[in-house]
Amino acid sequence: MDLSDFRKEYSGTGLEREDLKADPIDQFSVWFSQATELGLHEPNAMTLATVDADGMPFQRTVLLKQVDASGFVFFSNYRSRKGRQLEGNPQASILFPWVVLERQVTIQGHVEKISTDESEKYFHTRPRESQIGAWVSHQSQVIPSREFLIQKLGELESQFSGKEIPLPPYWGGYRVKPVTIEFWQGGPARLHDRFFYRLENGCWQLDRLSP
Repeated sequence: MDLSDFRKEYSGTGLEREDLKADPIDQFSVWFSQATELGLHEPNAMTLATVDADGMPFQRTVLLKQVDASGFVFFSNYRSRKGRQLEGNPQASILFPWVVLERQVTIQGHVEKISTDESEKYFHTRPRESQIGAWVSHQSQVIPSREFLIQKLGELESQFSGKEIPLPPYWGGYRVKPVTIEFWQGGPARLHDRFFYRLENGCWQLDRLSP
């Protein structure tokens, strides 16, 4: 398949330094609100990149569930492939690919687990079937068939019938504590606007990057 002629001209109105907040978390909140107001499908979907012990990168899509000055929070099975990789190398990159808006946000940072209390609080806000699903799936492990999952789901539905579903000990949240955040706005003639925040001595520095 030859895609050499497959291209799109960007029509972005441009992005200037004076358009940006001094704090990148505030700027992210502005762009996220705009994406939500424009009806973008799952604007909180983000690509999470981690690496294994051999330096091989892996990516997958996860959902952002909280963002504030302390970082970007998502939830997962701690025994999953991403969990094992983060245990060995607690650094990651996340990407919000808002292609329809001709925008993307890329974040690099250190990763830490959130507290069990925080994880439990969020866990019990999830739909009941999602709570049971966290017990059903030993994420990233080899299984014999889908029927195996369905059978296990039925067993756990019976086990937890009429009861509060406890937080699995291997499930919870991660917080990506950013050290860099880049905002990318598509522009005509491939002259995109890129602004790069980096954390230095507790303060955010901002530079414009060449496209």
